[in-house]
Amino acid sequence: MKKFFFLSFFLFSVILMQAQSQKPVPVIFDTDMGPDYDDAGAITLLHAYADAGKAKILATVASTKYEGVAAVLNVFNTYFKRPGTLIGVPKGEASTRRDSQHWTDSLIKNYPHAIKSNKDVPDAVDVYRKILAKQADKSVTIITVGFLTNLSNLLTSKPDKYSPLTGRQLVEKKVKSLVSMAGKFPSGREFNIYMDGPAAKYVYSNWNTPVIFSGFEIGEKIKTGLPLINNNAIKNSPVKDVFRICIPLDKNDKDGRMSWDETAVLVAIAGYKPYYKLKSGTIEISDDGSNTFNDKGGNHFYLIENRPALEVQNIINKMIMHQPK
Repeated sequence: MKKFFFLSFFLFSVILMQAQSQKPVPVIFDTDMGPDYDDAGAITLLHAYADAGKAKILATVASTKYEGVAAVLNVFNTYFKRPGTLIGVPKGEASTRRDSQHWTDSLIKNYPHAIKSNKDVPDAVDVYRKILAKQADKSVTIITVGFLTNLSNLLTSKPDKYSPLTGRQLVEKKVKSLVSMAGKFPSGREFNIYMDGPAAKYVYSNWNTPVIFSGFEIGEKIKTGLPLINNNAIKNSPVKDVFRICIPLDKNDKDGRMSWDETAVLVAIAGYKPYYKLKSGTIEISDDGSNTFNDKGGNHFYLIENRPALEVQNIINKMIMHQPK
């Protein structure tokens, strides 16, 4: 057991050392933050990497627009000492699906946040355009762990007060890569794609930077959260509260919650090696929201396990216990 713990700690330390040896990755984080709760783990990893000097959080935007999602994002950003982080919410047509365990309500009730309503924040596309226009060329990594609604709207956006470029031109000029927790590989039907299938199909057909997919099959094997909720030293934490509330409500989570969204953040900031390999090709989205993968050419890549899932599980379990500086 001691040997196993040492190995886990060693791998976690390697990730943090890598974080300290590279320039911060400028990131826009796009999340549905609610239907599931691995989003809470994902935003925690992002702040942990930012505290380690590995990521620079440019904005956190929602791909859902249920009332309260802006406040929930502000709760996490405030807890991690970044209350001024820009937040956006879609103002047009978008999903209003939210959590069934009511953890979002609990966070809004019990933790500080200056943003009280979705009306207090701008449209997600305005946030994208404002942020991207100010960044160095080919510098920004976008992480999506929700629906592709915002990115579809971004691509079709027109020149405005922020930039004379169209959305597609702005993406091509400013974005380095897109990392999506989306799809199932080599084929399948996955929630983040089929919830807004037309948007996903448009984005992946018209996005002109490399796209890395962390598919359903990757996060399905990674169970996290139990060490966090059993850690008595961590108190008054919205992250702990989310896992504490939700894990007992689903018998499928008895060993921890499947960790799809966290893997996208890990790969986007720390890189895919040594835990994964990449398969290149092009994703193809059907009308029912299912996907296949054409391995002939293309600038799309999906993750394939290169090390046991338990190694990544141990890293994520450590990182979601991160406390604000």
